Amino acid sequence: MTITFSKLSGAGNDFIVIDNRSLSIALSTIQIRDLCTRRTGIGADGLILIEPSADYDFSMKYFNSDGMLGSMCGNGGRCAVYFAHTIGVPFSSGNSCSFDANGNRYDAVVTGPETVRLRMLAPESFRTGIELEGLTCHSVNTGSPHIIIYTSNLENASVTGTGRIIRHRTDEFPGGTNVNFIEITSPDSLSIRTFERGVEDETLACGTGAVAAALMSRKLGKVEGSTIRVKVKSGDILEVRFDAEMQEVYLTGPAKIVYKGTVTIA
Repeated sequence: MTITFSKLSGAGNDFIVIDNRSLSIALSTIQIRDLCTRRTGIGADGLILIEPSADYDFSMKYFNSDGMLGSMCGNGGRCAVYFAHTIGVPFSSGNSCSFDANGNRYDAVVTGPETVRLRMLAPESFRTGIELEGLTCHSVNTGSPHIIIYTSNLENASVTGTGRIIRHRTDEFPGGTNVNFIEITSPDSLSIRTFERGVEDETLACGTGAVAAALMSRKLGKVEGSTIRVKVKSGDILEVRFDAEMQEVYLTGPAKIVYKGTVTIA
């Protein structure tokens, strides 16, 4: 089977994106994992299938690089929108679209060349002051579960050490969790590094993690205002904007096609 794909980057989060509107492509967990494996495969943090939807402009099916169906991926959602826009998926209104992922509706706008704004789900399950591995942690679900840990030395944070351990603390988080280390850099900006569940490593960016960091930081009074700039490991900036009740939350940032190709799967 030969598949045509595009490789997209959303602020450093990279994805294999495939047009499956014909529903002719069915990939196994092993095949997805092999495609996402770096050096021996295409290499990506995840794989996205763009499929038809009965109610919205399209459906996004997201798989983590371990081959398993994933929860919401914010940067993946923005890349899915940009890809759908480039292949001519009919949008509801101009550059604006709606799509479903994991049974939830998302709305997005292609705001400029290689830039997409995505409306996220309202956050759930804020918890503060959780003691884990000798650290004070906070948690929130922004479509995926996230732990927030504040540090004054982000460069030397133990992302793949302590982050990996906390990711697997199923006594606190039965399905595991993503782990974010945050350094506040100004009254309206922060920097972040993330150990991402399903990738099982540090990634260059995490959209739901950026949203979790911005909302938790505002809730704890560590930042001001309703628009927070989040610098991810790639060096790109994601913008998180929200209303006073944190019910309308938007994630804006770069989404671009890195290259296109074909791959043959036995």
